[in-house]
Amino acid sequence: MLSNLNKYTILLASKSPRRRELLHLLRIPFKVVTIGGIDESYPSSIPLLDVPQYVSTVKADAFQKHIGDDELVITADTMVICGNFILGKPKDCEDAVNMLMNLSGKTHQVATGVTISTKWKRTSFTTVTDVTFAEITEEEIRYYVDNYMPLDKAGAYGIQEWIGAVAVAGINGSFYNVMGLPIHRLYQELRNF
Repeated sequence: MLSNLNKYTILLASKSPRRRELLHLLRIPFKVVTIGGIDESYPSSIPLLDVPQYVSTVKADAFQKHIGDDELVITADTMVICGNFILGKPKDCEDAVNMLMNLSGKTHQVATGVTISTKWKRTSFTTVTDVTFAEITEEEIRYYVDNYMPLDKAGAYGIQEWIGAVAVAGINGSFYNVMGLPIHRLYQELRNF
């Protein structure tokens, strides 16, 4: 599968263990690379659902001068959008509790922007998934935050963890997108790259 990629060394530019796990599902060899200090800020004029793709292209730009002619880099950014607000990674446990209280009983969007780049070619896309949370109590939220420490996750939760089992009442779209990488769409894009 994906024999069109045989001429490339695939690089996943991500610190996320979940993205690594998901990319492994495609059964393609890849290496993980990271660069510190990438400015992930974005103009306030960008529509919220476009922000993750914007940030993924900023990350791709940071890698552009470091990749060789035979390398292909995958960058991604996932954000949780509730109403008119982007919920990024919580700064501490109390921030995580507040985020989850805000998501309780509501439907929110999880948007992941992905950019696939070589020295000579680039494609980007965004995948959006609607996630509906049931009403959850503050006690349940604190239990989750204390036991799972979701400080490295957009929106302060991992759908594959306890909170996903007890709080996610419905999902419309890609489950893997909510984990951090829309693997079906990525496969399609890599196949056509």
